[in-house]
Amino acid sequence: MDVRVQSDSFDAGDELNRFTARVDGAGAVVSFTGVVRDVDGGLIAMEIEHYPGMTQKAISAMVEQACERWALADVTVIHRHGRLEPGAQIMMVLTASRHRVDAFAAAEFLMDYLKSRAPFWKKELTRAGADWVEARDEDEAALKRW
Repeated sequence: MDVRVQSDSFDAGDELNRFTARVDGAGAVVSFTGVVRDVDGGLIAMEIEHYPGMTQKAISAMVEQACERWALADVTVIHRHGRLEPGAQIMMVLTASRHRVDAFAAAEFLMDYLKSRAPFWKKELTRAGADWVEARDEDEAALKRW
């Protein structure tokens, strides 16, 4: 299990290759990389804040819960903080298991958790000003399925 909360960018290909190389006996590796998107063309940057100890502990607890629910060989979660511009990688989830069903389910569970419950505070900086990002109903609904 590897949980990283960092300001530095990461190379998704390198992360996937290292993860896959260290997983022994897995028949499935699932990888998801989230990217900062600019929905309406006005986003300048997103600023992501967190409390380091609390954030690391909360994400690690969710990874442990995923490992209890599904038969996983390994998990990596990377989430960035700081100022990120559109197109920047914001997070990555990697899961491995003997079979694809567990790897996919655990990855989706972790992505839904990161989107809705991980203790990050996000502010969008646009041409019109700055606004804190509020929870969205569809993100909450996605989390309820677990």
